Amino acid sequence: MSNPKVKRENMVIGPEGTPLTLADLPKPDTVRWVIRRKAEVVAAVRGGLLTLESACDRYGLTGEEFMAWQRAIESHGIAGLRTTRIQKYR
Repeated sequence: MSNPKVKRENMVIGPEGTPLTLADLPKPDTVRWVIRRKAEVVAAVRGGLLTLESACDRYGLTGEEFMAWQRAIESHGIAGLRTTRIQKYR
């Protein structure tokens, strides 16, 4: 039987297959966007942990930038987020 006084934190499954909560997401002042961090933000939005608008506000992203990350994952997997390889995937 579950305890109604215990609050369950929302979580989604992250890009590495582990649970991802708001506390696990990159910090709002993140400047260096490695592929894992980008993938975590995309997973959070896809899973409903953040809305697209709140993710863009939190991280200073444009909708286009976020959608590019999402398309890169859909088309090429997480490796598609690697900026040094962007020409290879276009």
